[in-house]
Amino acid sequence: MKLKVIISGGGTGGHIYPAIAIANALKASNSDVDILFVGAEGRMEMDKVPEAGYEIVGLPISGIQRRLTLENLKFPFKLIKSLWKAGELISSFKPNVVIGVGGYASGPIMWIAQNRKIPTVIQEQNGYAGLTNKILGGKAEKICVAYPNMEYYFPKRVIEFTGNPVRQDIVDLSSQKEEGYKQWDFSSDKPVLFVFGGSLGALTLNESMANGVDKLLEAGVQIIWQTGKYYHERYHQKFGGREKEGLHVVAFIKEMEKVYAISNVVVGRSGALSISELCLAGLPTILVPSPNVAEDHQTKNAMALVNEGAAILVKDVDARAQLVDEVLTLINDKEKQASLSQSILKLGKPNAANDIAAQVINVAERHYKKFN
Repeated sequence: MKLKVIISGGGTGGHIYPAIAIANALKASNSDVDILFVGAEGRMEMDKVPEAGYEIVGLPISGIQRRLTLENLKFPFKLIKSLWKAGELISSFKPNVVIGVGGYASGPIMWIAQNRKIPTVIQEQNGYAGLTNKILGGKAEKICVAYPNMEYYFPKRVIEFTGNPVRQDIVDLSSQKEEGYKQWDFSSDKPVLFVFGGSLGALTLNESMANGVDKLLEAGVQIIWQTGKYYHERYHQKFGGREKEGLHVVAFIKEMEKVYAISNVVVGRSGALSISELCLAGLPTILVPSPNVAEDHQTKNAMALVNEGAAILVKDVDARAQLVDEVLTLINDKEKQASLSQSILKLGKPNAANDIAAQVINVAERHYKKFN
């Protein structure tokens, strides 16, 4: 059958990159497939999706601000206009299945699809279901999740534990080790700590490192400290130029696989994609959830790992005083590192994109046979 798929959602890289990975997997498994993305006007998906080679249409939808603003007064009008445009898109494109990856852009198109009896599939990246997905989950044919125990939010009968699609170059890190040590000019005889707070950076992680970086270096720890673009100049001025001591202060890292390959301990936020990568890499991890995300998603993501013995959590409010000591304790505890590594690897799903694509195709074919 000719497969026509709408993929909706976006707003952040955590929604967009899995969506693109699913699209790529669909194309790889079915050459006769048409894919249309639906996002929100003015959001990053409007640039990132075309860069990946796919067509995207924007809806005028936006989120609701937590405080009273003029934008909130506009929301009902944007929603009505978005629902009308979503209806037009479905009528003209005639999808066999609609996928929602989260974010408010997926709401209108998924709602219209469900009301027209077009099958829908949800991909929930987090350990705590977002508002849009919770509203739509009751009528979805399949819900592909990345964490266990998601029955609290969705009907158990439609849940598939597929994991989150992530870059495939981190599946086999052993082949990257030699090049990694060479690239960073590190010794394989000393432990390596990798600290990262996303592309823009995380102030708490940076301030925590600033408080204890000398303590770590004195203990013989080699450090890759990714400050993020926003904070790089500030911290590079204070701590840059100390590569011979084993400290690299960088804004952004392109070849993450080489850093993962040589890291003994990782410290980071607990965004869904970061956690999914760490699960594949199998690295002993300390998570410092950001308190500045909707519905405290990152704490719930982190706790899903902590409850499985797969990570250590340090609260954002405690990190400046405690993080470096937690790192040193873990660096010196090889048994704990091994235990964390084994537990986090069990949560890794290297074939997530293909598994989600298979679920989508199965849903579309089942619906097609039912009505033909």
